Formats: sequence, C-alpha cells, structure tokens
Amino acid sequence: MNNRLKLLDVAVLTENLSEYGLYRGQVGTIVEILAPNIYEVEFSDDEGQTYAMQSLSADLLAVLHYHILNAA
Repeated sequence: MNNRLKLLDVAVLTENLSEYGLYRGQVGTIVEILAPNIYEVEFSDDEGQTYAMQSLSADLLAVLHYHILNAA
C-alpha cells in the first residue's frame, strides 16, 4: 500500500497492535529499512525516550507531512 516510506520519515500507526503495546495513532520514526515494505520504527515519548522499537510492514503505517503538499 505505502511503498514511499523513507529513512527518518515520521509515520503514524494505522492499526492497533496491542500485543506489542502499540495503538493506532501513535507516532514513530523510520530508523531502518529491513526489506521491501518492512521498516524498523522507533516510538519515543515527548522527552525523546524510546518506549518501543518494532518491525512493521508499510501497510500499518502512514507518513505524516509537515509542509504543504501540492494536490495531484
């Protein structure tokens, strides 16, 4: 689904993963590209302390954009 993720992109989790203590809406950073469409994502609190690191497929993530995008 989302094959445009890049290293250091900020992404939001789109589904609950309660088995890992992660829930839809949590924000993380892509810190490693493990395989096509598989990413290591670091989740940190407001102080920058990591509370979870998880390998996730691209279909569980959506990139957050912090600038104006032109409509396609």
